[in-house]
Amino acid sequence: MLPLNAAFAAATSLLGVRLDPFHGFNFLIEIEGILTGGFTECSGLQVDIEVETYAEGGLNDYTHHFRGRTKYPPLVLKHGLTPLEGLWNWHQDVVHGAVNRRNGTIFLLNKMKIPVLWWNFMGAYPTKWTGPDLRADSGNVVFESVELVHQGLSRPAGAGMAAGLSVIAAVGP
Repeated sequence: MLPLNAAFAAATSLLGVRLDPFHGFNFLIEIEGILTGGFTECSGLQVDIEVETYAEGGLNDYTHHFRGRTKYPPLVLKHGLTPLEGLWNWHQDVVHGAVNRRNGTIFLLNKMKIPVLWWNFMGAYPTKWTGPDLRADSGNVVFESVELVHQGLSRPAGAGMAAGLSVIAAVGP
């Protein structure tokens, strides 16, 4: 009997389907009620599980490892500065004490700009806003970034299936 990954590789080869990795530049971020335009960077898609160690007396071969808290680092979103003030206004609301938590989704798109994987973040609000570096000797686009703390990430089960179906649809009959 073939191991699962080997069987999967053989099946995709027989069907003539390539499962190439997706490109990191093809993404879209949606935050409920915030109009921002497109983002150029998204970082912080990470889930860490703390590990608690316990050295049992008389047991010197190994240490016990127990699951601790789950931690979600802030999401950092960066985009070119435009007249749209959604992120700035949301951050300013928090500065003035009105913490309005929002949910959002980070969509990874395929070559045809169709979402193939996505991550939902819940209960987010901005804790840091960084404005552009302004330099008289530069003609570069200026960027703003915002850090969002949140209450967790999820990747819906259908997201992986959508990725597989988009590959099969792209190949066609």
